[in-house]
Formats: sequence, structure tokens, C-alpha cells
Amino acid sequence: MAADTIADDPRPYRVYLAWFGPGMVKVGITAVERGSARLLEQGAVCFSWLGAGPLMAARRTEELLRATLRVPDRIAYAEKRAVRAALPGTADERAAEVRELHARAVALTGWPESLRPEPCEVTDHFRVFGLDRATAAFGEVVELAPGGAVSGELVSAAGPDLHLAVGERGVVVLDTRLIAGWELVPPAASGVDGLTFPVREFTQEQEGLF
Repeated sequence: MAADTIADDPRPYRVYLAWFGPGMVKVGITAVERGSARLLEQGAVCFSWLGAGPLMAARRTEELLRATLRVPDRIAYAEKRAVRAALPGTADERAAEVRELHARAVALTGWPESLRPEPCEVTDHFRVFGLDRATAAFGEVVELAPGGAVSGELVSAAGPDLHLAVGERGVVVLDTRLIAGWELVPPAASGVDGLTFPVREFTQEQEGLF
């Protein structure tokens, strides 16, 4: 949801818990009419609704979780990508932290009266993103530069991230927000095969996440 949304927006909103990997759960809000689109856009591997009600009640509930349970409302995409390289293999394992946090959240006092709690029903996007049929990525493209290229087979996509198999090197993640203004051409026309853009590998980053 945009930070500058008008405070008197009459539309109903939902509060959600989104999971991106072990130890990485965030709280957020989205308009009910948008369904799960916001969760797909963010690359949430799984999520559950927490409650629904007016915008300001949703915001207060979001703040309650941040202040009381120390649940963040933002997670950097670099962190999401790194942890995505080592996700648990089963839906139950991926849902465990969401269920535990949902139970703690609904037990809190101080919920706005106008916000209706919703049961914990975890939706899993692992297969939707194609992560079930892709090997773990070894890193992410840091930036695009003149004369460089990345070409490969699209094996999965999560949020703005494309997971591309680039030959013997394996799978690399390309943030599609980086390609605005750049030309897309067939691999043969680029004169470059595979991957020549700078890459940040995930190994060292993951050591700081767990």
C-alpha cells in the first residue's frame, strides 16, 4: 500500500503476515479488493490474512505488531533473494512461522474494535513462483552496464525477480526493475552469451541472516 494513501479511504483493508524464508516474516496491509496481488508483487513465499476492517484500524493493528512483537513492515529485496536460495522443502515447514506468529498476534490486547480477526489459513506460493522446479540461485545481478548481457532460461519468478539458468554457472536472479530503459534482444544479437553483468553471490549474505 502506498504510504501517501489518504487517511479517509473508505475501502476495507486487510492486515497480513507474509513469510519470505526462515526468520523472515513481515506485517502489512492491502485493500481487500486487491486480493493477494500485493503478496505476489512482494514475492511472499507464503502468507495468511490476520484481520480486516477500515484503513486506520488496519494501520493501528500493523503498528501494534511492530511495537509489541517486533514484526517489521519492510524487508529488503536483497534479503528476500538470499534467503530464497535455501527454503524449506515442505509447505508445513514454510507455514510454521506464520502460524506461530498469527497465534501470538490474535492473543494481543489492544486490537481496534473495528478490525475483524481472520483465521490462520496459509497460502503457499512456492509452486506459483516455480520455485519447486528450479535449483537454488547462486547470486543476483547487481547492475546493468553497457556492453554486458544476461541470457538464460527462465526457471522461476517471484515478485519482480526472474530466476534465470545461465548455463554452467547455475541460476542467477535478475530484478526486472533494473531493466527499465534497457533494450531486450535475442541472445545471438547481443554478441554475448550467458552472464557478464556483475553478480553478488548469496553465500556470505546468508551467513548474516541465520
